[in-house]
Amino acid sequence: MADQEMEDEEIWTPKTKLGKKVAKGQITDIVEALRSDRKIMEPELVDQLVDLDEEVVLIGGTPGKGGGKSRTVSKRTVRMHKSGARYNSKAMSILGDKNKVIGIGMGESDDTRAAIEDATRNAKLNLIEVQRGNGSWEDRGDTETSIPFKVTGKSGSVEVELKPAPKGTGLAAGEAIQKMCELAGIEDIWATSRGSTRTRENMVKATFEAFKKLNEYQRDEESEE
Repeated sequence: MADQEMEDEEIWTPKTKLGKKVAKGQITDIVEALRSDRKIMEPELVDQLVDLDEEVVLIGGTPGKGGGKSRTVSKRTVRMHKSGARYNSKAMSILGDKNKVIGIGMGESDDTRAAIEDATRNAKLNLIEVQRGNGSWEDRGDTETSIPFKVTGKSGSVEVELKPAPKGTGLAAGEAIQKMCELAGIEDIWATSRGSTRTRENMVKATFEAFKKLNEYQRDEESEE
């Protein structure tokens, strides 16, 4: 009986028009959903259409034994109240299908695990299509292992520049950008960054903004046609 109740709870009942189209099988691809004129408002919709890999960004840190900093998955803050100390955790997640979509999300809670779950949920609601292309005129066919043109993205003091790279170059980028490219299905790229690049949160956000610009330029080209 308990198993039946749990199974019933897991059944998704869509509340939005886009969700209902997905549930009815009228939309079967995540890119099709992203290109629709309606914003994705239900994380369950994403679960129905695509399998995503997740990377929790190490945005926090605690003092290490040697005087350095040990990276952690959450930033923890404390506020003092009359009733005592109240703790808050902030987490960041990246989701991608290693093919055509990527999303980032921030989450907050008084518990680290709950903050990560919140970040994951928000990342599902913040997915974008990734425009890929050949990194060189010598790259033939439709492999599209790089990006179609150079773009820049900015967050806080961090600026990231992404450039197309020929097939076989690999991911010539820092760790945070590499991880985002892997989740986006990009295999070859040249990337540079400026500013407080040790702030991983802003590095991820700046790279995401660069990916979004690929979409904006693509839409502009299509509208001109």
